[in-house]
Amino acid sequence: MKKITIFVIIIAAVVGILGLYYYQRNIYSKEILKLEILGPEDTELLKEVEYTVKFKNNGDIRLEDPELIFEYPDNALPSEGSSLRVTKNSEDLGGAIYPGQEKTFSFKARLLGKEGDVEEAKATLNYRPKNLKASYSSATSFTTLIKKVPLNFNFDLSSSVESGKELKFRLNYFSNTDYPLSGLRIIVAYPSGFEFIDSVPKSLEKTEWDLGLLNKAQGGRIEITGKLMGEIGEEKVFQAKIGTWRDGEFILLKETAQGTNIINPALHITQQINGNPKFVADPGDLLHYEIFFKNVGEEILTDMSLLVTLTGSSFDFSTLRVPEGEYTPGDNSIIWDWRRVNDLQLLSPTEEGRVEFWIKLKDEWEIKSLEDKNPQITTKIYLSQNKEEFSNKVNSKLAISQKGYFNDEVFGNAGPLPPKVGETTTYTIMWQVKNYYNEMKDVKVKAILPSYVTLTGKIFPEEESGKFTFDSNSREIVWNVGNLMVGQGILSQAPNISFQVALVPTASQWGQSPELIGQARIIGQDQWTNEIIDAVSPAVDTTLPDDQAVGAEKGIVK
Repeated sequence: MKKITIFVIIIAAVVGILGLYYYQRNIYSKEILKLEILGPEDTELLKEVEYTVKFKNNGDIRLEDPELIFEYPDNALPSEGSSLRVTKNSEDLGGAIYPGQEKTFSFKARLLGKEGDVEEAKATLNYRPKNLKASYSSATSFTTLIKKVPLNFNFDLSSSVESGKELKFRLNYFSNTDYPLSGLRIIVAYPSGFEFIDSVPKSLEKTEWDLGLLNKAQGGRIEITGKLMGEIGEEKVFQAKIGTWRDGEFILLKETAQGTNIINPALHITQQINGNPKFVADPGDLLHYEIFFKNVGEEILTDMSLLVTLTGSSFDFSTLRVPEGEYTPGDNSIIWDWRRVNDLQLLSPTEEGRVEFWIKLKDEWEIKSLEDKNPQITTKIYLSQNKEEFSNKVNSKLAISQKGYFNDEVFGNAGPLPPKVGETTTYTIMWQVKNYYNEMKDVKVKAILPSYVTLTGKIFPEEESGKFTFDSNSREIVWNVGNLMVGQGILSQAPNISFQVALVPTASQWGQSPELIGQARIIGQDQWTNEIIDAVSPAVDTTLPDDQAVGAEKGIVK
């Protein structure tokens, strides 16, 4: 009996201690602290939103050691700082929260995500009621719907395509957000049977494109070329998404999809320029276009019209010759009618027809900005229910200007003028280069120095001297210009170099105008077409046609 009594006393003591502890922990209810987040229920992509965290002590007890933790939504761009988690310590909160005291804190950010995404902000307030050792936490959250994404993103893709035929389609994008979109990427998912050939601009691993920064009212396009294989009547769906990478995670902003049907072709249309389907044109070229159309169906085709539309600022339409067609200046189109072309009047299965025309490209055309680069000439062909588009690249144009002077402010030449046998006269040779339409790589200027002319070693500007070389055996001078941007020398300062040469005429040159330097040739690789481009400037002799103070008489050796 005594043992039972002792056991009961022990149990009662334990229960009493636990009850006291439980009482102390619950004499304060955390519901007394009101914590809430106020903010917009919906927003649009990257529009600045403001979250207001508000708390109030509705009790009679002072809350000590307060700490507020605010967590932005996962896909937020905080307006201040880069951390998605902001902590306000006890000092920031005034050391304590007194009975009846109310405080607010503001947090601003821009939200990333696609239309329909719900972004959640969270707030946690840690504190300890006065005279209690126990700590409490109050938490709340707030969600905002991304209701609108002012970002246009869509395919420009034909609704039907022939199996195995080259297919060209575009992805257009345009931003109307008030805030710049940075780190943008486009990712494309191709249907089965699609073979990637090329794209403009170039891709990352054939499926991804880096757009970089996109400001408001800016946009662009990606043009993809490939081949699509499939059964007649089969539908193929292309998918694409646009978004941004952040901390290794792709944040989707918009996605699009479009399908195309595999059809049985009735006509096969091809084009050649100067006998080459992949012709790369030069400014000033005369182009002979031949358009071939073959009946690959099983029925006779009759009474057809063929329409061609030409697009490209380099065309010189005043030179157009169309023997059997009619030209419409308003939309730069040519039409051939079945009444004038027998092959359009009747084309039996397996038979092929042909039309042709000639047109020149301009020697030069206006460059308004650095964006006027990578020119191409495009023909859109419409025949019966068939449509084809062919694009051919156009090379850039390089120019080298070689001039000679006696009177100049660069080196200050000396010696007799006219030059005299056995006496030294120095001259200044100036080179200036221009590049027009495409970016150029590894540009060089070369010229041969005659055996009776020497270099004095004077070069201007000095920073170009490291790019200047001379081979004593071949007598070749080389200026390594390097890479040239679009319009360099037209929209911006032309790269140039001047160097001094010395002439000591021989007796055999008496009464002549010796050559000071051979023709200058500029050469470089076009980054758009990958072709080698060159141009020349005439040789310079002692008559110095560009130096107005020196006439022909002063160029004859005495």
